[in-house]
Amino acid sequence: MLSQLRPAVVLLTVMTLLTGVAYPLAMTGIGQLLFPDQANASLITHEGTVVGSELVGQKFTRAEYFHGRPSAVSYDASSSGGTNLAPSSRALVETVVERARRISSETGVVQVPIDLVTSSGSGLDPHISPESAFLQIERVSKARNIPATEVHRMVVAHTEPPLWGLFGAPAVNVLKLNVALDRRSSENAGIKEGMNGSSAE
Repeated sequence: MLSQLRPAVVLLTVMTLLTGVAYPLAMTGIGQLLFPDQANASLITHEGTVVGSELVGQKFTRAEYFHGRPSAVSYDASSSGGTNLAPSSRALVETVVERARRISSETGVVQVPIDLVTSSGSGLDPHISPESAFLQIERVSKARNIPATEVHRMVVAHTEPPLWGLFGAPAVNVLKLNVALDRRSSENAGIKEGMNGSSAE
């Protein structure tokens, strides 16, 4: 009995230490060493405060921000998922039509990019297509009192190419773009304050 139990206990202990302790620690160490940003959730900070992750979408509704894809789960990462509605679903069709109607009335564009009216499979997609971003430039430009050409330049600068130039399509990370817009506004506010200070002196 002991001759059979001892090897089993030893093997269980060794495998627990290897797969339950050594391997996770090794992978964590390698991740922190080689990919520290990704290993720590690819967090984005603004003025010293974490505002989100570049991997998880957020809901933006104010006019001065670019809006992302709709989400069936309100961008809740703990319950990611889609609507699971078939293309023949009346509820899905009505929702898409209503979103397209609202965006068309706002922009004057008849053909609205599909990613602005449909949610992704995860409900957490942080990206939109460049076409969807270009469609929002005029609204953001007016709301922030920034020339449309500059907003366009920022959209182009934040357009990410396909992975390795082969997989996927160009995309714009909505949170990163909106943070860049806020940073620009903060920098301009600082310049104005400095100029006002100099004038006051």
